[in-house]
Amino acid sequence: MAGNSGITRRDFLKGAGCVAAGVAIGLPALADEMADTAVKSKVVLIRRADAVAADGTVNATVVQEMLDTAVMQIWGEETPVACWRKFIRKDDVVGIKSNEWRRLPTPPEVEAAIKQRVLDVGVAPENIDVDDQSVLDRPVFQRATALINVRPMRSHAWAGVGSLVKNYIMFDPEPPKYHPDSCADLGALWELPIVKGKTRLNILVMLTPQFHCAGPHHFDPIYVWNYGGLIVSTDPVAADSIGLQIIQAKRRAYFGEDRPLSPSAHHIMIADKKFHLGASEMERIDLMKVGLQEGVLI
Repeated sequence: MAGNSGITRRDFLKGAGCVAAGVAIGLPALADEMADTAVKSKVVLIRRADAVAADGTVNATVVQEMLDTAVMQIWGEETPVACWRKFIRKDDVVGIKSNEWRRLPTPPEVEAAIKQRVLDVGVAPENIDVDDQSVLDRPVFQRATALINVRPMRSHAWAGVGSLVKNYIMFDPEPPKYHPDSCADLGALWELPIVKGKTRLNILVMLTPQFHCAGPHHFDPIYVWNYGGLIVSTDPVAADSIGLQIIQAKRRAYFGEDRPLSPSAHHIMIADKKFHLGASEMERIDLMKVGLQEGVLI
């Protein structure tokens, strides 16, 4: 499955995460199974009404339960730790790539839930780090063998939405070079040596997503709502595609008309079609909706 970037079919599956989980941690049976079946990308959308209180407080216990349920849906093991052992092993060096935007950062409760399960697998504390802006300067990220990609979904004045695909922009020392054409070529980030083939899990935080903004760094609480969700997948493009549909549906409901994002979030589709990072079309996505269905918007 080669494209203009010279990525092979196996590289494509690595970008989606599943084969990377097998190859990078020394489980060839897992890699061969995923490469041979070419199944749809699994995406779990899980929601809980009690994930976020009315005052915006995130329930750490509920978030841990949501993440645990999601990984068990994907890997089918009876316990969360057994699932994590499918894609993280105790001798890994694990970088948790978070997002620090001051208005809507990755909640520390989500970061803690991820770190706890990495510790439970047996990874040494000194081999785990959580960071965003300084990943290139952090020793754990410099020698990481595994990455967990986590960030909130929000509208974005340059890229349409702040997405999982976009979340790796700080792995390049020159982030502005990805800004042309509404950040169309963000998928190229995933070919950087510090990143390529290392991503084991992607978590798009939809607890309180932002569906509209008016300019760079704009934030208004009226454009944020308590959705109470997480989107979890080995495929960043598929997870982003589901999140994008929810954002667009919320915009239609709020504005009373079809009001597309401006600029459009076409970097997600391009990450599929040009860079072969995963599935952007619904017919190639196996979406599992778990928990609260009222107001699910997809």
